[in-house]
Amino acid sequence: MNAMNQVILEGNVVRMPAVKDTPRGTRFCTLPIAVNRIYKDKEGHDVNEVGYYDVEAWGEKLANIIEKCGFKGRGVRVVGRLKQNRWKTTDGKTMSKILVVAEHVDFRPVFRKKDGESDAADLEPVTASSDGDMDESSEISNLEEAAAGIRAEQEVGETVF
Repeated sequence: MNAMNQVILEGNVVRMPAVKDTPRGTRFCTLPIAVNRIYKDKEGHDVNEVGYYDVEAWGEKLANIIEKCGFKGRGVRVVGRLKQNRWKTTDGKTMSKILVVAEHVDFRPVFRKKDGESDAADLEPVTASSDGDMDESSEISNLEEAAAGIRAEQEVGETVF
């Protein structure tokens, strides 16, 4: 039986991503995100539980897009897998850390007011994938279609996300 290791997280970027290169020249990026979970306690009060996760993205294209678009506070959806790093400290104690290795990252749209107009908004949806097999014209077409759908939902007052 094959083991399955896949995770989907939706949250917000906690701080600016850090892009680094390995000694062999492979580019990667670390992106810390926070994921909120709201539930009701025994008395019926809402309780907000926050989980913080470190996300790694490997490959130049994916790392560069995350560096460009992953600013603090931006909404993000990460599809990836869990990875456990283990090491021994100098005193012989075994340590471990679990992180998410991103295979696909979607950034939520950013709404910006145009100069002089208080009601209008520009959309900036961005999608990045580790395989990079979507061509630019196809990606632009998909993004325009998604933006049109979001605008239509906002006009009728429905929830966007």
